[in-house]
Amino acid sequence: MSDGKLIVFSAPSGSGKTTIVQHLLKQKELNLEFSISATSREPREGEVNGQHYYFLSTEDFKKKIKNDEFLEWEEVYRDNFYGTLKTEVERIWAKGKNVIFDIDVVGGLDIKNIYPDNTLAVFVKPPSIEELKIRLKKRKTETDDKINMRVAKASIELATAPQFDFIIENHHLGTALKEAYDLVATYVNAKKPGENE
Repeated sequence: MSDGKLIVFSAPSGSGKTTIVQHLLKQKELNLEFSISATSREPREGEVNGQHYYFLSTEDFKKKIKNDEFLEWEEVYRDNFYGTLKTEVERIWAKGKNVIFDIDVVGGLDIKNIYPDNTLAVFVKPPSIEELKIRLKKRKTETDDKINMRVAKASIELATAPQFDFIIENHHLGTALKEAYDLVATYVNAKKPGENE
């Protein structure tokens, strides 16, 4: 693999990480490209293979795990896998771009552990668990049971925040976007030790 940069954004569902990542992708000077995850779940309406996800059968996903083709992967629910293919990172690095991830905390920390010198890992923290619950309900995309499951998972995920390089508290979206931009801009323009000294 190359020495390109990896920028990881992780957070509990509803914290605003996807909004932040989408905003950063629009800033051309950051030279970012989004890492498309692979999943074994069925495509939802309107989702396109190779654009939203790489959709694989459970069997294919397990085969790729066995062949060590993933940078990180997780079985989120039984036979419901998500992961980052090594070829996806290589594809983006080959274009001379920095890779940005919108990924769960387990995957984010896995990537940081594999590439400690190339990874900026940012945790996006909601103002509170209560606020998170309100945001998830406002989406109107999931049942109360599913929301409660996500909220329970969020408490566990919040405990991992100190393992990340930076924590952005998303109380106010405008402030969080600026903070994220400043962090990433500094990181991708940062000179490596020994350069121009």
